[in-house]
Amino acid sequence: MTKLTLENAVDHENALNGVIAVDQIRRVEVDALVDTGATMLALPADIAAKLGVTTRDRRRAKLADGTSIEVGRVTGLRIEILGRDMTGDAWVLPVGATPLIGQVQLELLDLIVDAKSQEVRVRLAEGPVLDLLRAS
Repeated sequence: MTKLTLENAVDHENALNGVIAVDQIRRVEVDALVDTGATMLALPADIAAKLGVTTRDRRRAKLADGTSIEVGRVTGLRIEILGRDMTGDAWVLPVGATPLIGQVQLELLDLIVDAKSQEVRVRLAEGPVLDLLRAS
């Protein structure tokens, strides 16, 4: 489990541009399960509602116990883990579900999971290193 701070990304930009006050940013801090078997961030519906983000589409998803449910995808999230941030999407789980941090967030924020200590850590203190290909 690790702390996850989520903000409405539009609110965040509006605050940076002086359109709204910083205290008007819709923000939620939760403990989230780092699930190395999950691909993407997943949030319970009540958290998505508090953030005021819009559901864009729906898909079938298979849960860890093998059952299949339909989930929505929300966009416009600012995601912060261990002082590193990104914008992105999340799948919406039923109310009361445990928030999940997936591989997309771990990779983009350059975080590693120490299986022995069961902790999430930054890989390099100076910041994420991106692997990019150069097209000639």
